[in-house]
Amino acid sequence: MTSHEHPAPGAAPGTLTEEAFRELYRRLRERAAEEAAQGRGALDRLTPERVVAAAAGVRSGRTVSLAAPVETATAADSPEPATHRMTAPDRQERDEPGLHFARDRIAMNVHGDVDSHLDALCHVIFDGELHGGVPASTVTPDGAGALTLDLVRDGLVGRGVLLDIPRLRGVPWLEPGEQVTAEDLAAAETAQGVRAGPGDLLLVRVGHRLRRRRLGSWDVTRARAGLHPDAMDFVAERQVSVLGSDGNNDAAPSAVTGFPFPVHVLAVNALGLHLLDYLDLEELATACEETGRRDFLCVVAPLRLPAATGSPVNPIAVL
Repeated sequence: MTSHEHPAPGAAPGTLTEEAFRELYRRLRERAAEEAAQGRGALDRLTPERVVAAAAGVRSGRTVSLAAPVETATAADSPEPATHRMTAPDRQERDEPGLHFARDRIAMNVHGDVDSHLDALCHVIFDGELHGGVPASTVTPDGAGALTLDLVRDGLVGRGVLLDIPRLRGVPWLEPGEQVTAEDLAAAETAQGVRAGPGDLLLVRVGHRLRRRRLGSWDVTRARAGLHPDAMDFVAERQVSVLGSDGNNDAAPSAVTGFPFPVHVLAVNALGLHLLDYLDLEELATACEETGRRDFLCVVAPLRLPAATGSPVNPIAVL
């Protein structure tokens, strides 16, 4: 299979050589550079007019969380889980009359393999550069100095679109290692009666959360379902602003020989897309089935961490 040939939906996609991957990277990066305007990557497409149009599509006012609960237990896919501890009240305060406050503290690895999070544009370094050719030296031990989470301090609000790949293939979930191609995404649009467009928040369900819930955790560094690099041609053509999945977006093993996380490189570094990793799309998928629609208003509010490379998030779909 050559680098420009694609399998039919559901067929096993081919691997890419380093040369083919670098050519795809170069082509997508050049495309993004031609569209660049304000140094905010694909966020430039998320215009006020498109936000207003997305809000106008709200029908029932039903809200659905797209985040999984933050986990504090060690698991096969979470060797260093978030920690949550109570700092007050102590036993004496609980028993004393008068006013006291319950307080707690949480610490977490933002870019882990369990908790729902957003990747900022400074998260992915490739060949010594961030998106748009920004030097990687702008990322220091004190924090990132460019393309940080501060770009989305006002939130991500726009039209969300769900493409449900297990539903397309007639299975409850994709098995670890399976990959979603450009043809799969186009076929899902046709089958599910929706089309992603400029400025949209495109969410791709692979069924990762449902499989984990039913069968338990596993080592996702070795095997997980995700997008094939050729799917990024589809994403670029649709001109979406944000890409998200209930997995890592990247599949494992990688489809590119010797290169892990090719989708992160192509999405974040080449195209300037903010990524949403490890969402929980099960309730949304059910709501979409019940309402017969696959688009909705989507609201994502990252934490205000100006020098950060990402943030835990609780995206909300409003139908």
